[in-house]
Amino acid sequence: MGMKAAVLHGINEAYQFQDFEKPLIEPNEVLIRVQHAAMNHRDVWIQKGQYAGLVFPIICGSDACGIVEEIGTAVNTDLLGKEVIINPSLNWGGNARVQAKDYVILGLPNHGTFAEYVKVPARLIYPKPAHLTSEAAAALPLAGLTAFRALIGRAKAQAGEHVLITGIGGGVALMAAQFALAASCKVYVTSGSQEKLDQAMAMGVSGYANYKTADWHKQLAKETGGFDVIIDGAGGSDFAKLIDLCKPGGRIAVYGATAGVWNAGAPAKVFWKQIDILGSTMGSDEQFEEMLNFVSQHKMVPVVAKTFGLNQCEEAAKYMNEGKQFGKIILEMNQNAH
Repeated sequence: MGMKAAVLHGINEAYQFQDFEKPLIEPNEVLIRVQHAAMNHRDVWIQKGQYAGLVFPIICGSDACGIVEEIGTAVNTDLLGKEVIINPSLNWGGNARVQAKDYVILGLPNHGTFAEYVKVPARLIYPKPAHLTSEAAAALPLAGLTAFRALIGRAKAQAGEHVLITGIGGGVALMAAQFALAASCKVYVTSGSQEKLDQAMAMGVSGYANYKTADWHKQLAKETGGFDVIIDGAGGSDFAKLIDLCKPGGRIAVYGATAGVWNAGAPAKVFWKQIDILGSTMGSDEQFEEMLNFVSQHKMVPVVAKTFGLNQCEEAAKYMNEGKQFGKIILEMNQNAH
């Protein structure tokens, strides 16, 4: 018995919509019929060959919402037929501070969610938050966990604090902004796109800076007096400006490096201001559960930028690569884009 999937066969090759063997489950696993999957930058980096541990052919995809269709012999039968989302951290390990050496994320090297069916260990599935559609729920796991760990787990943002989130529009940055707003922080954002800044303002952020303007950080410093918490996914030469924008005792959580190697500026600013620079990625199983509880408690709804059919996976990857989206890019299993 086969299934349809979007498959990568090599570096810089297009996602192929094709027949593929349906997964066979182990005793502790469940088989999920995928309703919606979400694309992450990871799926584009794998396609470009810019990711460790590449294997081909591979079904990418770390995020999904779907229905439990089969269960392994060691799995509770109550799970059959349940609508669930997947924690894509396959084996974080026992240390809450850092992932285990053999940590992997769903979608490489294990086949992921860009398919009609995906298999995962039963312990990694959670009921879909009741207030979310399948589409919005699929947007949540990877970006939601990454944003939640960076903002709440690592930077420990508190109500009333000034929070700056760089590069609004990407999945993690947007969710970090939503978490920070829900946590009653005063939120500011940056982007190179005025359209994205306007969309962020409509979401309720307090202000912004366009990082394409000269001395954007000085204007922001004047307006805010600086930031208690900064969440950054870019790195690059502007990182020194983030150090300048940090208040004494401030925390910068870093989860990505789209702008490349840091220039962190004068070290004295880091030590004299007692700044914490915190590396963060994904999160533990406990944090995933905390994140879901927070989302349900605050009725948070992830922003969906655009939905494609599974057969349009290559178009979705190109769309992500252009970086124009505000929110998550979703793949729908059973119909074309809308």
